[in-house]
Amino acid sequence: MVMPNVPSPQPTGGLRLAKYSIGVGDRFAHQAKAQLRACMLIGQQGLDVVPVWNKSHREHTIVGSKPSSVRTAAEAAVRELGWTKPFHVDADHITLGNVDGFLESSDYYTLDVAAAIGKPARAAEVEAFAARHPELAGEIVLSGTGRPLEISRAAAVAIAKKYLFAVTEAARIYRRIEAAKGKGNFITEVSMDETDSPQTPAELLVILAALADEGVPLQTIAPKFTGRFNKGVDYIGDPVQFEREFRDDVAVIAYAIRSYGLPAGLKLSVHSGSDKFSIYPPIHRAIRDFGAGVHVKTAGTTWLEELIGLAEADGDGLALAKEIYAHAHAHLDELCAPYAAVIDIDVAALPAPGKVAAWSAQQYVDALRHDQRRKEYNPSFRQLLHVGYKVAAQLGRRYLDMLDACESSIARNVTANLYERHLQPIFLGK
Repeated sequence: MVMPNVPSPQPTGGLRLAKYSIGVGDRFAHQAKAQLRACMLIGQQGLDVVPVWNKSHREHTIVGSKPSSVRTAAEAAVRELGWTKPFHVDADHITLGNVDGFLESSDYYTLDVAAAIGKPARAAEVEAFAARHPELAGEIVLSGTGRPLEISRAAAVAIAKKYLFAVTEAARIYRRIEAAKGKGNFITEVSMDETDSPQTPAELLVILAALADEGVPLQTIAPKFTGRFNKGVDYIGDPVQFEREFRDDVAVIAYAIRSYGLPAGLKLSVHSGSDKFSIYPPIHRAIRDFGAGVHVKTAGTTWLEELIGLAEADGDGLALAKEIYAHAHAHLDELCAPYAAVIDIDVAALPAPGKVAAWSAQQYVDALRHDQRRKEYNPSFRQLLHVGYKVAAQLGRRYLDMLDACESSIARNVTANLYERHLQPIFLGK
């Protein structure tokens, strides 16, 4: 087996992401304390999971918020609850065109280069990459998988041609942040998940080698996995196939750390990771067996728990939750368009707004809460409301004031959802 041309290791100092971390989204910057309480609860079980508050440029644009609002909410929660462990603020799905607005408030950057995948790199760059990495052509031993990874030279060249342009784009964004914040003062994630085709373990290895060549000290990487990761609902696909792929990816990362001098804590990031209950056991087994870390991003699940909390509060809270659904139903096409690749709504399964208007609080909650054991659960209803947060944003102070009025009901649901349905199964295997 040809050994790789190992570069000088990346710097080991600077800001480092903990082994286990959870991306907690908060559309309206009201649930930071409830989310942090979930991390405190798992800490009481003897396991530290660091919260990373994430919000994308798209979400800020829809809601009308500023990047600084995320840090303000996170710091207030940390201060009020006496949290003394690390936390971070993620500029989620950032591109070169919008990163500047996040430079002051964020210390974690998810570099989204999915749109650059497939744009062909120059032939000379592809050939130079192949020449630097003869180890990528042949049989590569991955510890813990029981089988080697085999890549032909032709396959390595084809992968490089497909991904080198995207890697170069990631490096451009990284260097823009580094110039503003200084080396080692922020955490870098590279995201390639919002694309049509999943990346194979072989493709992931080539991507990591290329990122190392570019000097990008990424600490997490978000590939696109096999199956569908629709917003707010369970994984759609074969969990057995996912587990095999996930374990191979973990092994590829371990190989890349040893071979290319990438940061020792480099780990997988699972996007649209909320509510993917059927793959939490495979993820837990993999990180347990390999001793690996993982970052799981959850975002819209908190917004849906806000709606559940409003409904459970009954009265004006339930009335507002019903009103939001009615408006979302009336603007279905508009709301769904930006998320078309990550939702599957059966329009025929959506209840008529008039019917929902007559529901009790329990009926609304049963249709929305992600409990697949209950026949009342409606994944189409849930997905539409998931992308319907724009409706709440348009209500402005009226919605925010209702969040304050129903805070105890909402907070209870947010904390329980994050702790019981996400943190425990992923990190504790419960």
